Amino acid sequence: MNKLKILFLCTGNSCRSQMAEGWARFLKNDTIEAYSAGVETHALNPYVVRVMAEAGVDISTQYSKHLDEVKQISFDWVITVCDNANESCPVFPGKVKRFHISFDDPPRLARNAKTEEEALSHYRRVRDEIREFVDSIPGVLTESN
Repeated sequence: MNKLKILFLCTGNSCRSQMAEGWARFLKNDTIEAYSAGVETHALNPYVVRVMAEAGVDISTQYSKHLDEVKQISFDWVITVCDNANESCPVFPGKVKRFHISFDDPPRLARNAKTEEEALSHYRRVRDEIREFVDSIPGVLTESN
């Protein structure tokens, strides 16, 4: 069985798309070849590494990639995980299908947190929402078409 090649695309590839790639590799490695990238690059968010590790997923070797670094890959699906990436997503050649799901931005939500624990709670919630979404792949994708 061929694996689905999926690109999780976000603005800076520092948080949500990194979580999605990590979950896909952890939960669906037998059916999904997962990648992530951003329309810009930002450093991998340390809180993301921390909350993913709490859930048993090590993404510490992942790094922020620009879309240009993966554009030569023939993806089956490009999944945008934030509105900005969806709006600025370039056209991909071939038979690439697109899917959009918007997750809250943990760094933005955590900006006004009064404690580190409160900040982490935003990352954990989004982490768990992304896990649930990734766990529903490929069904959720084929239902949308």
